[in-house]
Amino acid sequence: MSYFHWIVGGLLGLIWFSRLAAAAFGMRRLADVSQAQWDRTPATRRGNPRVSIIVPARNEEDHIEQTLARLLQLDYANYEVLAVNDRSTDHTGEVMERVAAAPEAHGRLKVIHVDALPSSWLGKAHAMWTAANQASGDWLLFTDADVLFRPDSVRRAIAYAEAEGADHLVLFPRLIMKGPGERMMIAFFQSLFVFGHRPWRVSDPTAKDHMGVGAFNLVRRQVYDAVGTYRALRMEVLDDMKLGKLIKTAGYAQRNVFGEDLISIRWARGAMGVVDNLTKNFFAILSFQWWRALGSVAGLAFLNLGPFLGVWLAHGSARVGYGLALFSLCAIYVGMSWKSDVPPYYFLLHPIATALFMYTLLRSMILTLGKGGVTWRGTFYPLEELRKGIV
Repeated sequence: MSYFHWIVGGLLGLIWFSRLAAAAFGMRRLADVSQAQWDRTPATRRGNPRVSIIVPARNEEDHIEQTLARLLQLDYANYEVLAVNDRSTDHTGEVMERVAAAPEAHGRLKVIHVDALPSSWLGKAHAMWTAANQASGDWLLFTDADVLFRPDSVRRAIAYAEAEGADHLVLFPRLIMKGPGERMMIAFFQSLFVFGHRPWRVSDPTAKDHMGVGAFNLVRRQVYDAVGTYRALRMEVLDDMKLGKLIKTAGYAQRNVFGEDLISIRWARGAMGVVDNLTKNFFAILSFQWWRALGSVAGLAFLNLGPFLGVWLAHGSARVGYGLALFSLCAIYVGMSWKSDVPPYYFLLHPIATALFMYTLLRSMILTLGKGGVTWRGTFYPLEELRKGIV
């Protein structure tokens, strides 16, 4: 049995320590556009290129007014906001019109109402595509209806993107977390980020790593057109990430940056709120393939529960590998605490979060297979049609 623990513990220790080392050296290479050097007015020496900010919303009457009000307070001189009411059944459209009619909107906000969804389109992708067709900007900024922007956010992002020659810029949002359940689940999600993505490699044209974030996808208009617009993503559930994939695969320059509280979002309410949010698209992340879902559940258990169980079951020096894995995992939580509102001791809740994520993945798979598809923004999409639309 000691040989078993030496092998398994050593493997887990090696995996987690390698991820820790990669993140420790890689993440520090990402720029922070909240720093003083990007506080430029105008954003470039040639002035402020025009930016079109696209905000799709369906049944967002609780958030959309504050989101639009914040966008109208940007200290950037050359921009427009296109808010899309995507077939809402609540008062979203009325709220949008009221904000647009207010004096502070001064013609900067345009409201677009979508009453019907064409076949073979996801609602959000269609809303983004519709707004982009009416946009006049040199840059298109795709965001969500519940994102809160600081006044200098767009100015700083444009200053960095133009200075770096970027074609696509992703600004990581500050996640607003209230309560231990949210912090526990989001911390776990962020810890897995170092396995699935390497944001520090996105700027490397020889690497396949790509990135996209629904809260802030800033794209040059000519690049957006060149990769096929949102029409190329019309049946893609993970439209934000896949937009980044299209841009990177086409050979355009992509950058990821931090920004402290330049943009903020409360992604979910409570631990079960995170479960509900992920249930909608977790199976889509795995291309709607059941064998990948079951393999991922097994992998989650091995990587995240193995170190905690092994250090308890093993004896003597056989615990070394498990201990290294736990040390590395704890250090990742310490690193996360520097950029988010997650105390390092939430590392102790990692096994509970693992169990909930395994449950979420299985739930997403079972519900999708059981229903034969996904209900997204009030419309049911058959599984076969979704599989065909995967980029």
